[in-house]
Amino acid sequence: MSSKLRDNEDSFEGPSALKEELNKKIKEQKIVVDELSKLTKNRKVYVQQRNSNIFFRADRDQTLGSCKKELDDMKKDLQDM
Repeated sequence: MSSKLRDNEDSFEGPSALKEELNKKIKEQKIVVDELSKLTKNRKVYVQQRNSNIFFRADRDQTLGSCKKELDDMKKDLQDM
């Protein structure tokens, strides 16, 4: 009987834990967007390749645009929850 109670508690914690994690990622992404937008035009920007420790030089404006889009997507996902 107590295992059923624990299962119900886990199901209630799941969505709130996901929201907290998403809020944390949104805050991090806001910082990234803010830092990129404050850079001067001639500053070099490097983007890390997924699942790797390799960085490639990237266009600042293009990187800023993709980071803003990712932030907007995260905000939309949070509203859908």
